[in-house]
Amino acid sequence: MELRPIQAGDLELITEFFERVPERDRTFFNEDVLDPGVVEGFLHPRDGDQRLILLDEDGSGVVGWVALFGGVGWSQHVARIGLVVDPAARGRGLGKRLAREGLLRGLQAGYSKLTVEIISEEKPAIGMFQAIGFQVEALLLDQVRDLTGKVHDLVVLTHHADQARSDMEAIGLETEVA
Repeated sequence: MELRPIQAGDLELITEFFERVPERDRTFFNEDVLDPGVVEGFLHPRDGDQRLILLDEDGSGVVGWVALFGGVGWSQHVARIGLVVDPAARGRGLGKRLAREGLLRGLQAGYSKLTVEIISEEKPAIGMFQAIGFQVEALLLDQVRDLTGKVHDLVVLTHHADQARSDMEAIGLETEVA
């Protein structure tokens, strides 16, 4: 499977992908990924942002999407990771692959703190990020309202790059994140 930045010819593939993502999952995006203008905007990310797609084995469809949203102003050292996997491709480790890629690209871009926001009911997703070094930093009660009007608690997980580097240097693995 190929993981690469979004390109001009991918707009139809990306649109089809997001149409397959359940409405419940799309509720928790900060962007309306079914809006053609939003998808078109993926081709022109602002500085610090990255949007990548994971193509299936034959390259004919998108099975995953990961994004790095760079902070601005006083939070320019922080980036937020967002990701989603096609429902038909879940349970195959693709989410973990995309999460690791988001973390790696954030570290390579020089961010000292990476965050991910997940509704509290999504325990497998929280566990996946914890398995790659993220820690729960905050629980925001009733922070998100879904399309039915139900409110959900939001878990904010963070990865502090400087602390991770220090820990890896202590055990001789500093080149892993260089």
